[in-house]
Amino acid sequence: MPDQKKNPLAVRLIALAALFGVIVGAAAVYVKETGSGNATGSGDRVATQTADGGSCPQIKEKVASLTPFMKGQVAAMTPADDPRPIRDLNFNGPDGKPLTLAAFAGKTVLVNLWATWCVPCREEMPALNGLQKALGGDRFSVVAINIDAGDDEKPKAFLDEIGVHELGYYRDASMGVFNTLKKEGLAFGLPATLLLDEKGCLIGSMNGPAAWDSEDAKRLIQAALKSPAGT
Repeated sequence: MPDQKKNPLAVRLIALAALFGVIVGAAAVYVKETGSGNATGSGDRVATQTADGGSCPQIKEKVASLTPFMKGQVAAMTPADDPRPIRDLNFNGPDGKPLTLAAFAGKTVLVNLWATWCVPCREEMPALNGLQKALGGDRFSVVAINIDAGDDEKPKAFLDEIGVHELGYYRDASMGVFNTLKKEGLAFGLPATLLLDEKGCLIGSMNGPAAWDSEDAKRLIQAALKSPAGT
């Protein structure tokens, strides 16, 4: 693919994605569940309603319109067959204060879970940084949530070391975000990524790394921004 030839990072990420598939297929895991979750919704669902009380009406049409864009460098993105709201994940914002995805209402959001001990995550961070730099703004954000245990020193040092400065610094040292999404069937290792529309409805999910600064990724996000939300 042209993107692969032009971008050595994309080649490495494809190789890591293949390795990720082998590891998962062998029943190995990158993350051990701690038994805790952090959703405020009832039952096993992360959420049952959007901010306006709806439950993602007509979002299936949007998912269908975006599925053709899940190809090339982002071919591992799986369109949501149950496009429910994902609203009540709890983590800390750049100021260290508690935050939820509700703070991003009105924006298309790419949620990514990562850790410094996850090799594919480390390789993927510059690409996520590039996507945020290219398309981030009032209508779109990459929300990369670090789940390292302990304090902020190691993840912050890593981001400084590789020059990732476009991404906001989001943290969940409890791993509750990962465990909640694991119970949802949306995360079984790291990195794990969700694409949500401006109402917080799930468009698609991916386990494993991707070249998020590639043209394929940008076209997917741009199409998501153009596609009308369910009403």
